[in-house]
Amino acid sequence: MTKITRWFAQVGAAMNTGGPWGGGSDGGGTGGGDDGGGKGPRNPWNQPPPGGRPRGRGPTALDELLRRGREGFGGGMPQSPGGRQLWPILAILFVIIWIALTSVHRIGPQERGVLTRLGSYVSTMTPGISFSLPAPFDSVQVVDVEEIRTIDIPTGTGEKLVLTGDQNIVDLAYSVRWNIRRADFYKFELANPEETIREVAESAMRSVVATVSLNDTIGSGRTEIEQRVQQRMQEILDGYRSGILVQGVAIKQADPPEAVNDAFKEVSAAQQTAQTYMNEARAYAQQLTAKAQGEAAAFDKVYSEYRLAPEVTRRRMYYETMEEVLANLDKTIVETGNVTPYLALPEIHKRTQQATPASPAGGGQ
Repeated sequence: MTKITRWFAQVGAAMNTGGPWGGGSDGGGTGGGDDGGGKGPRNPWNQPPPGGRPRGRGPTALDELLRRGREGFGGGMPQSPGGRQLWPILAILFVIIWIALTSVHRIGPQERGVLTRLGSYVSTMTPGISFSLPAPFDSVQVVDVEEIRTIDIPTGTGEKLVLTGDQNIVDLAYSVRWNIRRADFYKFELANPEETIREVAESAMRSVVATVSLNDTIGSGRTEIEQRVQQRMQEILDGYRSGILVQGVAIKQADPPEAVNDAFKEVSAAQQTAQTYMNEARAYAQQLTAKAQGEAAAFDKVYSEYRLAPEVTRRRMYYETMEEVLANLDKTIVETGNVTPYLALPEIHKRTQQATPASPAGGGQ
């Protein structure tokens, strides 16, 4: 700063003396005369041309130019009450503001600052107040590393046809969520990070879907496919030293191509109907199994009692069986020595109805 001040002072002094050849005043002083008898150097602009008359001693064009420059440089500068110029103070204030704006950096909790010196990477600034050399020596790029970014594939309403492992085609639409893990790798290792992530996601999705069937892709296998694609993407991006962390992959649409979508829906409906019938059959089989198990358990209990008292159990089983058989039949009680018919009222009523003649349809003649 002292050298700059001294240089401006020397320039101002040179302007006040009227230039390198002195002022334009008369006499033999430092301004220089026609005869060269002065103490200062001769002014080449005041020399008369050969064979001509000497020029006047008024101010020359160069003197006027220097005077205007001197007025524009020093005459218009504000001055302090003591008569001193304020440009050194303004220069110092400018330097202080310049250093404060380019050397002090505030890094937020979710941010990292990538510090470069003359274009070369130096370090990564953590959250807080950090310092660096003023610009243009050091430069700091602030990167938000906690923000979750999303890339949708495909963009717009176009189709993204992918071949499955059973030689079928499926139309996939999915999204990738990611954030920044290392700010220095993210800024310097990839020229276009979002485009790189998009291409890596498409490559990983095609490689994973090529190993599964169509039913898994559009059905219950989506979760496993998403996990495998995420793992595959992370491996590829780590190999690129991208500094990117894949948070997740979500399949939003998995349909057959539009040309065969109607036929595929019919097939899916038939498969669902068949699955419904199979579920009903399984439920009926479970009911029969439970009933059989209950009957077997009851028989085991009866058998345990039969082993304790065989005759009593035999008679009990006989009576229970006969009760079930004769409950809805006409009964005949047989006693020793004779046979007595049981009054079968239902049978009598039935025979009476059959014997009653039908009433005539018309009246008398």
